[in-house]
Formats: sequence, C-alpha cells, structure tokens
Amino acid sequence: MNDRMVWIDCEMTGLSLTDDALIEVAALVTDSELNVLGEGVDIVIRPPDAALETMPEVVRQMHTASGLLDELAGGTTLADAEEQVLAYVREHVKEPGKAPLCGNSVGTDRGFLARDMRELEGYLHYRIVDVSSVKELARRWYPRAYFNSPAKNGNHRALADIRDSITELRYYREAVFVPQPGPDSERAKEIAARLAAPAAP
Repeated sequence: MNDRMVWIDCEMTGLSLTDDALIEVAALVTDSELNVLGEGVDIVIRPPDAALETMPEVVRQMHTASGLLDELAGGTTLADAEEQVLAYVREHVKEPGKAPLCGNSVGTDRGFLARDMRELEGYLHYRIVDVSSVKELARRWYPRAYFNSPAKNGNHRALADIRDSITELRYYREAVFVPQPGPDSERAKEIAARLAAPAAP
C-alpha cells in the first residue's frame, strides 16, 4: 500500500443490493496526512424507473430534502460515472491495488461499487479505513471525545459527506490517537509482548 487514501461515498435508493440503485457517487483522494488532492468528483446517476418506484418513503424524504431527487432526471449513466471517478482516482493513485477505500460505514458503499462499478472497486486495495469503527471505539473508550466530535453538515449528499468523514478522522486523530511520533520501538515491542496470545500447545 502507499500513503494515498481514496474516499468514496454513495447515495442509493435504499440499502438492498438486490433492489436498489446508485444515484450519486463522489470521491476525494487524500495523502496520509488527510490533505485533499485535487478537486474530487461528484456525479449524479439516473437510476432505473423501477428503483425510484420502490424507494422507501424515508429515503425518498431524505433525497427530496437534500435536493438530490430533483437532479436525478439529468443524471448520467453508471458507466460514465465510473469512468469519471476512475480518471480522478488514477490521477492521484498511479498503481492499482495500493490505496484503501475510506469513508463512514464504507462496507455498504463497497457492496454497491462491487456490483455496479467493478473496475473502480477492483482498483482499490482490499482493506478499508472505516471512520465509523473509530467512532464506535471512541464512544466506548473515550466518550468525552466522542460526544464532542464535530457536527456533520453533509445533508446526505455524497461529496459533502466525504468532507465530513475526513474532518471526523482528523478530529479523532488529534483527540484520541497517541501523539506523534508515538511509542518508540522498545515500548511498542513491550506492549505487543504483553498482549500477545500464548502459543498454541
């Protein structure tokens, strides 16, 4: 892996990989210090009529409030959206299979990417950086940090949600993670030895 991190957020008509459709995809690439590289991309996708007809009411209300629903008629195709995202990612990540997929609850996004944008999904490393995992651990171990985390402003639009996720990780890095440069090698070895499971008989 290299130091690049590929942040992707998707908006869908629901969470079912069987019935629901991608309607927006956005991407930002950062370096390991969470500095954004380039302008990113944010693309609205026109879904099949059937996916719109079966959209759960709560999702319809969410996408109406965000303004996304009104933009769908002018959306592009899945193939064109994938091509645009891949072009941006390749501009900043030169080798396939090197940069992890990053975001919030990003396993759901990866499922839709694997279904609808296989070339893009395959360009990413198999590992993910899920900010929601950090958040769940902070809630249990560092509740003061969790309850004072930055407010979200994304309003269920893909690019704004990514920016929120990057801000969250910046916050948790500073509020929760061990300050730089971290433990020295001897201290790290001591911790590992203390926590290592005993060898199997």
